[in-house]
Amino acid sequence: MHTAYIGIGSNLGERELTIRDALALLAADPELEVEAVSSIRETDPVGVVDQPRFLNAATRLVTELAPHPLLQRLLAVEQQLGRVRTGERYGPRTIDLDLLLYGDEIVDEPGLRVPHPRLAERRFVLEPLAELDPGLLVPGLGPIQALLSELE
Repeated sequence: MHTAYIGIGSNLGERELTIRDALALLAADPELEVEAVSSIRETDPVGVVDQPRFLNAATRLVTELAPHPLLQRLLAVEQQLGRVRTGERYGPRTIDLDLLLYGDEIVDEPGLRVPHPRLAERRFVLEPLAELDPGLLVPGLGPIQALLSELE
């Protein structure tokens, strides 16, 4: 079994309901076990700033799925919840599920990089991870608390 951390965000429609629906779909998957969910926080957009504010959270789950099949499950949940990937990068979205961490593995393959490549730059990602596991070590980057303190 592998522990994975998933970042969750939404800034279109019923944001909190969409996040809760995403978590329910993940929990309903027989190959995923949702262990914990962070609190939901409202955050400013990054990249494209002229868009609605986001709600962000993270979840810790356990799975036997390898990283690529897990990513495919996340993309399928996004699609079920109306995510369309034709807009501009970092633009508005109904739901965004990012594979942030997968155990202590470092993955650098076409279409998938773990840890998430911008994880250390984003407080809205680090804070929920630290809430779920204050002693978390991010592969190749170090303790989550040190990453958070570098953003202050």
